[in-house]
Amino acid sequence: MSEPRHIRSLGIERPGHPFFFSYDEGPPGEGQVRLETLFTGFSAGTELTFLKNTNPYLHARWDGGRGVFVAGEPAQRFPVPFLGYMECARVTESRAEGFAPGDVVATTYAHKTGHTADPFHDLLVTLPPGMDPLLGIWVAQMGPIAANGILHADAELLGPVVPSLGAGLAGRPALVIGAGIVGFLTALFARRAGAAEVVIADPSPFRRLRAESLGLTAMTEEQAWQHAKARWHSGGERGAEVVFQTRADSASLHAAMRALRPQGTVIDLAFYQGGADRLRLGEEFHHNGLGLRCAQISRVPRGLGTLWDRRRLAQETVALLLERGAELRAQLVTHIVPFDEAPAFLRHLVADRPEFLQVVFRVAG
Repeated sequence: MSEPRHIRSLGIERPGHPFFFSYDEGPPGEGQVRLETLFTGFSAGTELTFLKNTNPYLHARWDGGRGVFVAGEPAQRFPVPFLGYMECARVTESRAEGFAPGDVVATTYAHKTGHTADPFHDLLVTLPPGMDPLLGIWVAQMGPIAANGILHADAELLGPVVPSLGAGLAGRPALVIGAGIVGFLTALFARRAGAAEVVIADPSPFRRLRAESLGLTAMTEEQAWQHAKARWHSGGERGAEVVFQTRADSASLHAAMRALRPQGTVIDLAFYQGGADRLRLGEEFHHNGLGLRCAQISRVPRGLGTLWDRRRLAQETVALLLERGAELRAQLVTHIVPFDEAPAFLRHLVADRPEFLQVVFRVAG
């Protein structure tokens, strides 16, 4: 039986002030595994909303029974002791079948030096031998989010029978709005599925250059919707059948709608914490009879849940990373920061706004 240990967690003490919290954790119980964090990935789109005090949970409460937010009843208050959901860790002690000390697993539990997990309730994905453990940060959450977007497109195009991830995109062009991590992974899943052409659109020249280095066609949003209308057409209708929207900006969502053919669908993977005040629903959305489908990790398309759960989407992510992991690390991981320096780095990120894609905190190993 191991001894209790001290855990440090990166959180937000008050708006604009990242801080380390700490607590003591006892030995693992029956059916549990003790994990030592190797790498933890920073998800800027979500986590900066806590740092900037814009996250909806800081101002409202989610009523799960009714499926609505209740304003004026904050679900979370400062200090926020835990952030993050992109971890790769080493098993140091196991009292659960199927896991042994030394195993490297991908999971989600926040920016902490360690964690005790219950494999019966928590998603733990053992990484294949030889796989770069840093890539594990994408396996349990970000990769499945992107894969779920692809699965939603499959359901739109094929209905309730999806033989393989991306089967609906094979031979069809695909447009992804937003060159963040989810956008890149979505575009690469589409390429892996055999899409005829994969275009990724982003206003940042820095991100477009990274996209081109990965073999993707990169454009601005204005160029992308015009490209779709000029080049993609069949049966007298112009535009994309589906567009993946991953950028949390209402103007980007409007650009996605402009790229669609009549009765096409936006597969939306963005988190609009600031609302969508520039969205124009009286224009293309109205005149072309368009669809807008939110695709998030908690819900696969209706009717597909028995075959396509989160673990299967994680395994699809592992397969993609085994094929292209070295390229993705080289092009998308822009900062590897020692865990001790994380609070200072986050303050720098907000104050100086450097170009970045994936920030990784190195904890151990």
